[in-house]
Amino acid sequence: MNKNNFTKDNFIKNLNKKTGLSLQVCKKLVNIFLHILIKEIKENDVNLKNIGSFKVIKKKSRIGRNPKTGEIFPISSRKSLKFTASKKLINNLN
Repeated sequence: MNKNNFTKDNFIKNLNKKTGLSLQVCKKLVNIFLHILIKEIKENDVNLKNIGSFKVIKKKSRIGRNPKTGEIFPISSRKSLKFTASKKLINNLN
């Protein structure tokens, strides 16, 4: 199975082609955007209009099992990120 992941570098190169800005400037813009997004998500839920919303959810600790060996081990409680796409974004995909 061949996965074609869209990486941060792909995003930077596409931004470079679309805007004509240098790769260094595009990289700095993407890094600043991600830094701001992460900072805002840590403080509260983020809703990007016409894109979607990011919400931090808390997962409880539980017992996990390795499917190959059957070994049982604890999975600690943790925070996770939930993304819900906006209706407009979903409609643009269809």
